[in-house]
Amino acid sequence: MPGQRKRKQRQQEAHRQAAARFAPGTGRWEVLFETQDESAWLAEVRRLRAGRTRIDWTAVRMDTFCGRSVQPTTYRLSLFVPTGPPAAEDGRPGD
Repeated sequence: MPGQRKRKQRQQEAHRQAAARFAPGTGRWEVLFETQDESAWLAEVRRLRAGRTRIDWTAVRMDTFCGRSVQPTTYRLSLFVPTGPPAAEDGRPGD
C-alpha cells in the first residue's frame, strides 16, 4: 500500500513524543471534572470545548472507570500540568 511506511513512521514518532511528554516526573494529571452522571460529563466536555478558556486537548485524558454492582461507573476528565523548571536558588541559607 503506497505511503504506509511513512504513515507508520509518523505514528511511531508521535507515540514516542507523547511518551516523553507525559513521562513520570514531567508533570501531574489534574482532575478538571469527575461525576457518575454520563450526561453531566458530556455536557461539561461540550462546555469546555465551546468556552473561552484555551485547553490543549492533546494533554487531556478522559477516563471511564467501569462500575460494578457495588460501585457505579465514574467519568473523569483530567488535564496534564507539566512541572515548571526548578526554582533558581538565591543563595540564602536556611530559608
